[in-house]
Amino acid sequence: MAEPQNAPSSNPGEVLSPEASPSPGEGRSREGQPREGSVGDGRPADGPPAAGPVEGARQSDGHAPTGRLLGGAGRPAPPAAGRLLHNRSFLGMLTTQFLGAFNDNLFKQLMLLLSIPVGAAAAVEKDRQAIATIVFAVPFILFSGYAGYLSDRLSKRRIIVLAKVAEVLVMALGLFAFLNFQTLGTTGLLVVLFLMATQSAFFGPGKYGILPEMLPNSQLPRANGMMVMTTFLAIIFGTAVAGLLGKSLIDDGGAPELRAVGLWRGSLICVGIAILGTLTAVMIRRLPPAEPGLKLRFDSLVVPLETRRLLWSDRPLAWALLASCVFWLVSGIAIQAVNSLGLVQLGMDKFWTSVMTAVIGLGIAAGAVVAGRLSRGKIDFRIARTGLWGLVVLLGLLAITRPGGVHLLGFGGSLLVLILLGMSAGFFAIPVQVFIQERPPKAQKGRMIAAMNLFNFIAILLAGVLYEVFDRIIGLQGWPRSANFAMMALIVLPLAIFYRPRNEPPVGGDSETIADSQETTE
Repeated sequence: MAEPQNAPSSNPGEVLSPEASPSPGEGRSREGQPREGSVGDGRPADGPPAAGPVEGARQSDGHAPTGRLLGGAGRPAPPAAGRLLHNRSFLGMLTTQFLGAFNDNLFKQLMLLLSIPVGAAAAVEKDRQAIATIVFAVPFILFSGYAGYLSDRLSKRRIIVLAKVAEVLVMALGLFAFLNFQTLGTTGLLVVLFLMATQSAFFGPGKYGILPEMLPNSQLPRANGMMVMTTFLAIIFGTAVAGLLGKSLIDDGGAPELRAVGLWRGSLICVGIAILGTLTAVMIRRLPPAEPGLKLRFDSLVVPLETRRLLWSDRPLAWALLASCVFWLVSGIAIQAVNSLGLVQLGMDKFWTSVMTAVIGLGIAAGAVVAGRLSRGKIDFRIARTGLWGLVVLLGLLAITRPGGVHLLGFGGSLLVLILLGMSAGFFAIPVQVFIQERPPKAQKGRMIAAMNLFNFIAILLAGVLYEVFDRIIGLQGWPRSANFAMMALIVLPLAIFYRPRNEPPVGGDSETIADSQETTE
């Protein structure tokens, strides 16, 4: 979660007709080799065939090539992974998802900070982070199936642009909700959070499903590493900005109905960023739909029959999906646990607590980049297993509190361990995510990404429920807040012990592209 590159149109939402794109086998000879004048991954090149190797030739629409032209021997040359940032479409996608992730995390972290009572309010109010987490997860469960259907039925580029337009409207509603917080209270913000998650649910299948369509397989590990890196850089900045806004604009000592009135200033920034993200989405080149004749059925609203059959017959893919769910279950608990640890046990203010949350994103960004480089164009599950054991050990360290309620690591030590925790998460996430993207057949990639989103957000919804359970247990037993991390380590431990996938090629791509991805080194 490849097509020809036609001249751009004045209509950013235009979908190419099926006739405008070649069939999956076009550009190849009967022996399976790309024909003269086609790029190495089987896509038709713009212009006449080259007599020899042509590297870095720019296409007629201004986009960088996604692969190298054939040499004189007719053998496909591996694409240059280092040219990713010269690909205008990929750069547009990278920027678009960065801006969207920034907005999502800024708004969500403000909601979570508003949900934790501190000082005198803690005696009469309860931690409501679980409610916000559940509200954020529900739209992904309700709409991911339909979003996956649209992602395969229509051009993924069109879905992305329309989702960004919807984000502008949702952020404008967020501005209205903050301006009227005295009247609407947290209920109005929860409605906006629900709509924001709905927009993200439709954006997700296109965001991840478009990468295998615009890039060859050998570039996917690095492309995913860059996508994850920029996503979590956005989490860092969005969460840190939310902390600054929360510290300066949230009045914890004031009346509950007046606490967040001043946050409309931050929401105005979100509107501007959503508009900018819509403009960068237009940079993505138009791609025809993966399956334009796909019919809408009832099971398209959940997990389609074809996807269920694929998961049943392809056990490595099913296990990868389960591993992804456990990862997001723990991630959903982790943000709430870190907020609680910082504000309650360590006594930090909202800004420094948000810094603690943000450094996890810094670690994930670094881990994603390192994992992408170590993969060297292949899927290497040894990296994922290293990340899993890192998660277990580091969560165990964060759980330790010395007698008297003093946290073993304190604030400074916790920052370092949280960065390493994020790196371990990046090590685990990249190989699993790339495998789920590459493994399905091309016509099912959008629906498989949607199914992954559906199951991941069921896990995140359960994270809200489990955090509520953990919070009650900790309160009843009189344990320190760091005990949350011990429970999270126990969740990850079985996965670290039993998840031992083999390194194997995807079945969704053509054999030559797979061979290229396995043989290419950088």
